[in-house]
Amino acid sequence: MYNTIVVGYDESESSKAALKEASLRVKKHNGKLYLVHAVYFDQEEFTILPSQMEKRFEMGAHVCKLAKQDLQAQFGLNGSVESFVCEGEPPDVLIDIAQGKKADLIALGTYGRKGLKRLLMGSVTSEVILNAPCDVLVVKRPCGACTGNYKSILLPFDGSVFSRKALIRTAELSKTDGARVTILYVIPRYEEMVEFFRTDSIRNSLYQEAEKVVNEAKKVASEMGIAVQAEVLEGYAADEIIKTAEKRESDLIVMGTYGWKGMSKAIMGSTTNRVIAHANCPILVVK
Repeated sequence: MYNTIVVGYDESESSKAALKEASLRVKKHNGKLYLVHAVYFDQEEFTILPSQMEKRFEMGAHVCKLAKQDLQAQFGLNGSVESFVCEGEPPDVLIDIAQGKKADLIALGTYGRKGLKRLLMGSVTSEVILNAPCDVLVVKRPCGACTGNYKSILLPFDGSVFSRKALIRTAELSKTDGARVTILYVIPRYEEMVEFFRTDSIRNSLYQEAEKVVNEAKKVASEMGIAVQAEVLEGYAADEIIKTAEKRESDLIVMGTYGWKGMSKAIMGSTTNRVIAHANCPILVVK
């Protein structure tokens, strides 16, 4: 899996970590790596400083060349790495390259810098996740902690089609990396979102539904040849995901694009964004 990986690179520490994480997976599992540097240059800026466009492309080509040399020296990657320096908004460039190369995965850091180095701001990460044609890995750890391998995976699961896709991908990763898997079902506090009175009967029904969904996930995981642990918690989804990942020492959180029964796509979007913003480990968003 993940034979073709596109990495957003702007020479920031965040993008260096994403590049290392992706490179280590390519080294261990083979595949192709595309290093992508976006040159953003708005019309007003071009009118004032037209000569800067060429300089930015030259600098982009230079940083990509250095990165490729470093990958060859560290990991022995040579023919398996190509680089692109393209003009345009970073999310558009990354998505276009991913589509053109039929990528399996886009790997990103979580932020970048403005001007020439503006690549992976939080809003850019969100836009890539929303529109990417493939899975998106958001790397949230320093280069020194990147291994390209996962030993403890947390999967938030609600039984939706999106979390089912995430479960399948989690099982594949577990079998490849030998990772232990924890499935987490979070019962939302509806009463804090709408005028809702929770009786003991309603609470019991919610927990029965949660157990039913979790057992369904366990069955699918078993059929795919992996054993899983499961937790059912009550609270705000993002907060419980983050706390459980820390408690379980998870080195990867796998999430569907959206889902969470009874909740809107917009709320799931905010859940994913909050997890990405506050979790300490990488997040894999399955499309």
